[in-house]
Amino acid sequence: MTPAQDLSSQRLIRLTVLDFGLFDVGPGKRLIGIPGFLLETEDGQGSGAKILFDTGFDPAYATAPEATAARDGLASFGVLVGFGPAQTAAGQLAKLGLTAADITHVILSHGHIDHVGSLPLFAHAEIIMTTTERADARPCYFGAVQPMAWPEARYRTLTEETQLCHGITLIPTPGHTAGHLSALLALPDGRQVLLAADAINRISEPDEGFADARDPGAAMESYHRLMAHVAATGATVIYGHEPSQWAGLPKAPVAF
Repeated sequence: MTPAQDLSSQRLIRLTVLDFGLFDVGPGKRLIGIPGFLLETEDGQGSGAKILFDTGFDPAYATAPEATAARDGLASFGVLVGFGPAQTAAGQLAKLGLTAADITHVILSHGHIDHVGSLPLFAHAEIIMTTTERADARPCYFGAVQPMAWPEARYRTLTEETQLCHGITLIPTPGHTAGHLSALLALPDGRQVLLAADAINRISEPDEGFADARDPGAAMESYHRLMAHVAATGATVIYGHEPSQWAGLPKAPVAF
């Protein structure tokens, strides 16, 4: 476990979208992308951080997909499509010339299977999440299945909107899960980007009343909170799993 790094003097310099694979959610529905993000910062004095936002599926899906899916009961919901080593967290970082050891911090939006699966690879890093999500005895993962323990790691937990560093503001957005977390980014070229994660899974989700959320009412409140940020900043929203958006997003090794 590496010593904690103070990020207050850091500034966001680069956002890269990571492709953690495609998931087929069943007949009559479309393939959805599984995104992660690398946020790189520097302080102007030779120090920087590499922050991973979400970690994708358990890498065991790349090497033992049938056994891993059987453990998780994933077939009841859908199936990963063409998921191999390149779609794991380690595989995506390799596209950028990085390894898991290069990651200094992990921001976890929430504990579901497609976000928390590779978290144990980053136990050396500081893990940043909401106090509410961390209060779960184990990551919520998938349905009643909770095969993972929280890694032995350094955790920084949040209860309110927090500026992590210049250009990265973390926003608790309960609803999809009780402790969901989103991020508002200010890029060096002046663009603002909202990483909604599953606070807004799809463009249509608000009109659908957030029917898939643990708490639809809280999810709607979080949506309006995020839209207020978008209205104030002009931010581009990157949705959690919007099929019409996924193909058009530049992905590693190309920066956003």
